Amino acid sequence: MKKAGAAEKKRVRRSSAASQNSTRDPSNDTPPRKQAAKKDVYQLFAEKVRDHKELESRWAVLQETRVEYFRGKDFVSFLRNHPELKEILESDKNLETEDIANALLRKNLLVRCDRVVKTLRPGKKKLSTWPAHLEIFPEQIFSDNDAFFAWTFVKRRPLWQTLLSFCWPVLTLAICLFPVYPHRCKLLILYSCAGVLLVILSLLLVRAAIFGAIWVILGKRVWIFPNILAEEATLGELFRFWPKKDEEERPKWTARLFFAVVAVLVILLLRHHAPDEAARARYHKRMSNIIDDVLEWNPRLALSGMMEKQPDVANATEPDRNFSDTSQTSSEKTTASDRSAETILEQHENEETGNTQDTHQHQQQHHDNI
Repeated sequence: MKKAGAAEKKRVRRSSAASQNSTRDPSNDTPPRKQAAKKDVYQLFAEKVRDHKELESRWAVLQETRVEYFRGKDFVSFLRNHPELKEILESDKNLETEDIANALLRKNLLVRCDRVVKTLRPGKKKLSTWPAHLEIFPEQIFSDNDAFFAWTFVKRRPLWQTLLSFCWPVLTLAICLFPVYPHRCKLLILYSCAGVLLVILSLLLVRAAIFGAIWVILGKRVWIFPNILAEEATLGELFRFWPKKDEEERPKWTARLFFAVVAVLVILLLRHHAPDEAARARYHKRMSNIIDDVLEWNPRLALSGMMEKQPDVANATEPDRNFSDTSQTSSEKTTASDRSAETILEQHENEETGNTQDTHQHQQQHHDNI
């Protein structure tokens, strides 16, 4: 009886589960994990807008963090010219630009910023159009009146950057193995690096000379390649040749005259103390010797040098042998000298005994005569 009751309970459970599955809404068949993994339309919209080239943006420092930001008025004009991007928002595609921006602020995809320097610097008529340092604005509400907005999410990295990240270790290893390169490769790398360095230094010198000449003669500030030394400039802004319009006031003629005199004096001083041909030749010889040591180094030469040092180690016992030989000769010399000294003493002794005998004979003859 107990077994029959347990089987009946299992049948009831199976029938109830089947009825629940039959009454389930087919539109909710997607698992909850997949529903959660579905990306937010505002996230897709923000990524699309950020990757678009027509939205003008810059890089700045926000609380010790480098961020990409744009102006509110540029965002309004951008969406006005590209209304097709609103189709990404699906049901919210009919919202106004201000409402879309506020939604991005609520979802922490944007943050409103303000310039750090709010006062005019001496000699300027208005504030900078694109400030290099920003701070968070207290009210996170969209505005197109001198308002800046920074992206808070990490930009999707393109494929070429991913491939480049894998090339960095290979490049580091190649730099470390430079001494074992063939001689022609060393020369190619050396002259290429020297040429690039010469181009950079020449460009900086030419742009400084052009700026100084135009500033002294015409009183205008003209920097060719104005963003070449800027830290927050993008790759497209880096190679911009002609600068924007000079917004600062014209310098006084006294300042221009003073700096012109200083420049002439510096040039004359450098020309007077320039090194002569002999000093240049000595410096060139010293530097060429250092470069030749680096270029002409070869593992085979290093191994041959190590092999040449081995006979020296093997012949290190020869001084001992020489020392023993010299010690033997010196001992022989000492014995010979000792022998000669003994013979000399014997001669002296013989001479003394002969003298004593002669004196004894003289005394005896003298006694006999008496």
